[in-house]
Amino acid sequence: MLTEKMAELKHRLIEYATLVEGMINKSIKGLLEKDENLLEDVIEREEPKANNYDREIDETCTALIAQFEPLAKDLRTVVMIFKMNKDLERVADHAVNISESGLFLIVRPLVKPLDDIRDMAKTASLMLKDSIDAFVHENAALARDVCDRDEIVDQIEDKILEDMANFIREKRDGIRRSLHLMRVANNLERVADISTNICEEVIYIVEGKDIKHHKGDATDPTTGI
Repeated sequence: MLTEKMAELKHRLIEYATLVEGMINKSIKGLLEKDENLLEDVIEREEPKANNYDREIDETCTALIAQFEPLAKDLRTVVMIFKMNKDLERVADHAVNISESGLFLIVRPLVKPLDDIRDMAKTASLMLKDSIDAFVHENAALARDVCDRDEIVDQIEDKILEDMANFIREKRDGIRRSLHLMRVANNLERVADISTNICEEVIYIVEGKDIKHHKGDATDPTTGI
């Protein structure tokens, strides 16, 4: 019975992750293509769905622990799913934030081309997808690869923030547009961080190794790479 309940719980989490990943992709697509309907869909239709998943998975985790008192790896997995559920809820919030800023930006002239945002979103979204895949398949190698990609997102964000700071210094009339673009970049950076957090938990579940706060330790123990 516990095995069946665990499988059902994982399935619901995967459904939730798929929804949230789609929210991020849709929020960026709405911004890049200036599609108000996509942005509003994230805010008005998909966020309530995400909130429902959050409550359901939270309640299921609590009930499963109370009813079955899982031990060892099963307990660690349930606790991890509980944490991932909260992580996914935050990702959904980031998608809403991006959509809100997108609605502001798409009706105004761009302060800069959105190539960096597109690249940043592509990397962050794939990190999120791969972090869930790493959990489902208990793939520590994939989890480490996701952790390594976090620096790519950080570097793009730094470039965007520097560009916006320079723009604000030169053209005061673009301050609000610049701040919204910076908000988009910051939310994408948070998605990448959350994906990294999930992968750190995966490595702990699979190998019993805690690499939190130790990026230098996110290496393959068999190769040192």
